[in-house]
Amino acid sequence: MPAISSSVGSGAAGAAIFADSDSRKYRYFDPRGQRATHYEDVTVDVQPDPERYLIQNWIISFANGKGAYVKDNTAAQSSNWHAFRAPDQEWERTHYQRQSRIETMVQSVIANGRKSGAPKSFDKVWVKILQTHLGAWKHAEFGLGTSLMQAQRYGYTQMINNATLTNSSYKLRLAQDITLYLAEIGMDIPGWNDELGKQAWLEDGIWQGTREAVETIMGTADYLEQYFAINIVFEPLVGELFRSGFLMQVAAANHDFITPAVISAAEADYERNLANTIDLIYLLAHDEKYAAANQKLFKGWLKKHRALADKAAQGLQPIWSAPHSKPISFDDVRAQSQERIARILGELGLNG
Repeated sequence: MPAISSSVGSGAAGAAIFADSDSRKYRYFDPRGQRATHYEDVTVDVQPDPERYLIQNWIISFANGKGAYVKDNTAAQSSNWHAFRAPDQEWERTHYQRQSRIETMVQSVIANGRKSGAPKSFDKVWVKILQTHLGAWKHAEFGLGTSLMQAQRYGYTQMINNATLTNSSYKLRLAQDITLYLAEIGMDIPGWNDELGKQAWLEDGIWQGTREAVETIMGTADYLEQYFAINIVFEPLVGELFRSGFLMQVAAANHDFITPAVISAAEADYERNLANTIDLIYLLAHDEKYAAANQKLFKGWLKKHRALADKAAQGLQPIWSAPHSKPISFDDVRAQSQERIARILGELGLNG
């Protein structure tokens, strides 16, 4: 570990030996690999930390004396918060590029579908399902995206905040995609009602368990608990259950080939977000100093949010019975979601 300015008590040039002290790259961190990636160059140590380089402490503090970023924004503990590197290595430019490609794809699918008259061939019962239940789901995605947007402010490092913020952006993009998609195909379907989704989210008993789970996450003060609850618990038990296990499985059987394409990007989003979350939680669950305390904390979060997610999933069961064509049963999809979370928890060492 190279010396840092706070350990030698001086910020003067040459007072400490850094990773690239003899290089014109001016890099002050140890890369995870043999060479630093572009992601690391633009992300690591961008966020200040008095324990590393701010020997004068925080330049600006809040009225309560706390600096801009503090470790007690989460109950989890780490011997080195800066060790985390997001597996997807996403930063500002790459994130905007990926989002742009997805939006281009989604809009092309919708435009081509409408041009060919596809919405008019949807099964009539399926049309009602899209209005009501896909219309309700966009509120879940928006709530999770809003929660993550709030959570990203409190992470102790830029690497954690980047992963949380891109996660938020993907959720909000999907909520927007669903909103625009339903509005556009609604212009081709007589009697379309844009209000059914909102009514279902607020009033339909099918959706109240999901609403409770989402609003509980939104009301959680611990930013890492929000991140954990969404990607480790809610997504495999409810998010994938509804998106992959219902919309993408059942749509084609009811003459709808557009919805799966619109929703498919969200499944790729989740794989990236899950990989990031697993890496971060694994680091903390196996920390050299705080592993036992963190594992106990995570198991408490798991118990709390899994109970809500299980309740939400069971509440959605009647949706699988609604379409005319039912190519897959709720019980089969539910079993897959249970296997999915078991694999995730096994990877983290939290299923014991």
